[in-house]
Amino acid sequence: MELEIAVQDVTGARLAAIHGADRVEVCCALQLGGLTPSHGLLTSIRAAVPDLPLHVLIRPRPGDYVYDAATVALMVAEIQAVHDAGASGVVIGALTSEDQIDYATVAVLIAATQGLHITFHRAIDHLSLDDAVAAVPRLAELGVQRILSSGGAARAGEGRAQLRAMHQAAKGQLRIMAGGGVEISDFADFNDDGLCDVHLSAKATIDIAPPRPWTQAAAAEDPSYFVTDPQLVSHAGRAVLALP
Repeated sequence: MELEIAVQDVTGARLAAIHGADRVEVCCALQLGGLTPSHGLLTSIRAAVPDLPLHVLIRPRPGDYVYDAATVALMVAEIQAVHDAGASGVVIGALTSEDQIDYATVAVLIAATQGLHITFHRAIDHLSLDDAVAAVPRLAELGVQRILSSGGAARAGEGRAQLRAMHQAAKGQLRIMAGGGVEISDFADFNDDGLCDVHLSAKATIDIAPPRPWTQAAAAEDPSYFVTDPQLVSHAGRAVLALP
């Protein structure tokens, strides 16, 4: 099984590399579900861990996955930029207003990848079981090589039936990666189900309040942020190595 860690800074990428992650998903703003990282962050991570594959999230804003023409053009430009900055792959996705996969937009994004590895992200978890399973071969035909999914559940460990169905529908054309609320105790079950990839953010929350007295402006801000938890990453790395 291959381990992917979502990171949003150099420290997180270094921890992932030290503890045996096979790659990282580079993003920012994990508290918003992850957004496209800056060019500076990507190049800094590439310099810090030159041998670690970097798969970069292409998501220009939080909210839904329905994008207008201007936003699609921005995503194409971002894909081209991360390619030039040394990315190994991109993580993409787009939906229609009916919460179905927007295959036309996905095709446009894939055309911009210039050979980068392509993962379709958890936008697929908006689809029903039947629709998600039917989408797997269609995405494979477009060139998607991996799908990140929780199986439509809040926790991937609770979405195993859908993940298994998607894995079977893939017929070896692409890989299904369990992600979303993953717990390390789930790894063995995913492995038994035939899944070859697992994704987790392995995050901890830092919440340091500013010194009092607070101004009204300071009190209105959220001082918390996510960091990569060294113990979780280490535990995850050891758990993957222990699998048969």
